[in-house]
Amino acid sequence: MRILFPFIALAYLCTSCNNKEKAASMTKSPISIITLDPGHFHAALVQKSMYPEVDSNVYVYAAAGNDLDLHLQRIHNYNTRPDHPTHWNEIVYTGNDYLEKMISEKKGNLVMISGNNKYKADHISKSLAAGLHVFADKPMIIQQADFEKLKAAFEIAKQQNVQLYDIMTERYEVTNTLQRIFSMNKKIFGVLEKGTPENPAITKESVHHFYKFVSGNVLVRPQWFMDVKQQGEGLVDVMTHLVDLVQWECFPDQIIDTQNIQIHRSLRWPTKMSLNQFNIITKSNGFPDYLKSSLASDTLLNVYSNGEIIYKLNDVYAKTSVIWNYQAPEGTGDTHYSIMKGSVSHLEIRQGKDENYKPTLYILPQSSIDSNYINEINTLLKSLDQQWPGLTAENVISRIRIKIPAAVQVGHEAHFAQVMEKYLGYLKNKNMPAWEVPNMVAKYYTTTKGLGVAKER
Repeated sequence: MRILFPFIALAYLCTSCNNKEKAASMTKSPISIITLDPGHFHAALVQKSMYPEVDSNVYVYAAAGNDLDLHLQRIHNYNTRPDHPTHWNEIVYTGNDYLEKMISEKKGNLVMISGNNKYKADHISKSLAAGLHVFADKPMIIQQADFEKLKAAFEIAKQQNVQLYDIMTERYEVTNTLQRIFSMNKKIFGVLEKGTPENPAITKESVHHFYKFVSGNVLVRPQWFMDVKQQGEGLVDVMTHLVDLVQWECFPDQIIDTQNIQIHRSLRWPTKMSLNQFNIITKSNGFPDYLKSSLASDTLLNVYSNGEIIYKLNDVYAKTSVIWNYQAPEGTGDTHYSIMKGSVSHLEIRQGKDENYKPTLYILPQSSIDSNYINEINTLLKSLDQQWPGLTAENVISRIRIKIPAAVQVGHEAHFAQVMEKYLGYLKNKNMPAWEVPNMVAKYYTTTKGLGVAKER
């Protein structure tokens, strides 16, 4: 018999008694969440905040195991934190038939999917076919074989009059948003360059770490997270965010056709993880059998979590790169680098030592800086004051740094609530932009095609 966390045992008890009474007595909110197979910590981050239009009862369907235990522990931590605690009521069903049970019961109307990516395409399609909205963590697919299945899923959503949406948190990182806004101002940025394969017009690089802190605690990774057949390679996982940002910034509010995407070059390489490192982040004692084919030796695992794609999108060359290290140096964390090249200026995001490892946006004019140019920047910043108060421009030698108050930089975990609020607005108002669905299709075409090209090499 497995030993459960005390609160998990209590949750199961509540499922059979108090929770049913509580669910029946509460006024039903328009949106009721179903959490399906929550194997990734992003499933919990969506519930780090409460939402007025979302019922506090959450119906969880999953197989019993450590993934579920860790998910419920995180929700418990949010519910019991001293500062702004949440009050989610997790009603849990466990069993290997969790997907079929969820579909047959349909106790909610919005399925949150953030778990093993091997099964995600099927989970998405079946949830939509059951008439349920789907809020899916990235990536929605991890291989070319599932691309047609994803396209079909959007058709199912249309037929069922429900919405499928993935969680693009990086659009809400303020420097990314400002980079997009500045690039749309011709006096400040000019016109986006076309670039070349050797000198792309836009470059985005993301550095991540297997060992990290989430919500104040060391993150425990599931063993399957290091299996690219279940989690996906770096080219189709974190790369989803970078490709999304390229589309969102270079061609704002425009529909992108997959016929206008050509992969020029794509590469993949492994992060080498020792057995001791693996055991630390998974709290396990050895590699599972399904990872044996990925072992470089008995004590060294190859995780193909790194990759690079150089591609042409609507005649503009872009480069996206993702790198996974085991652990960040002391005082640092995950980092993001980006540059957009315009005819008047380049817009660069750095997050290194000089920036105290905080994302910082620089404007690099391609000619001398005069007062008119500075005034144009200040005018734009002033127009953003209601949304982001306190933004200022600082002249630093041959570049301009945009100073962002700490209160505006809310951090990665807070972005999940921002995406959720945006999605809830789409559900309520039925106003998802016309470009969102075709651009999700274009995004996953790029990542899966990029993986296919890299594997051919």
